[in-house]
Amino acid sequence: MKATEAVLQERDMEDSWSLMSWMASCLMVCGGALPYLPQYQDIQRRSNSEGFSTRVCLVLLIANILRIFFWIGKQFELTLLLQSVVMILTMFAMLHICCTVQNTNRVSTKQHRLSDLDIRYFWKWSAFEDYLLFCFGFTVLCAVVTLLLLDSVMFVEALGSLAMMFEAMLGLPQLLQNFHKCSTKGMSVKMVLLWTAGDVFKAAYFVINESPSQFWVCGSVQIIIDVVILLQVLLYSQDTWVKLG
Repeated sequence: MKATEAVLQERDMEDSWSLMSWMASCLMVCGGALPYLPQYQDIQRRSNSEGFSTRVCLVLLIANILRIFFWIGKQFELTLLLQSVVMILTMFAMLHICCTVQNTNRVSTKQHRLSDLDIRYFWKWSAFEDYLLFCFGFTVLCAVVTLLLLDSVMFVEALGSLAMMFEAMLGLPQLLQNFHKCSTKGMSVKMVLLWTAGDVFKAAYFVINESPSQFWVCGSVQIIIDVVILLQVLLYSQDTWVKLG
């Protein structure tokens, strides 16, 4: 009788652990997109995207495209592959809303396009289609290079490190924009708080699941950048009150 109860308890524990693991995986897949929801809503409500750095989208698109090709060479958890797909779709949604409000508020008739080949306006294009075209070209380039060098372990590891390096820098464009403007106006603080919570969760997830070292190093760097951005919020809000006083 006791043996039967012990077996049942063990099964219950296994079921509970499986449920928790499944929930953690779902959170990993979709959780990365959640921080951008308040920023998307802010841009939509204010019809102004100036406070949000679209170069965050550039960094994350490159990082997740590279991560997908890293998965082809070194098949880690499927959860992280699905997370990359969700993040790419999320970044396209953010770029679409930014292009929409910018074109609505545009006073000048001058349109900056990818076809102009003007480096000064790189990633400052007027048409959403240009961002799609750039990402398509980058994906094709990565596919060709990966196909040629897929048998090289060194290349695959370098690809993973490069993907994680870009992802670790996702908050850097926003940090630099805040620094140059000496303001965090227009940036959603909720987005940064969710970044921080998500990055802490991801770092723990990577360590627990013994993911490649590139992943938890990336998570640690992201947490540091998130904290610096939150310090900017405090610093620049104090400066605002001083000026008003």
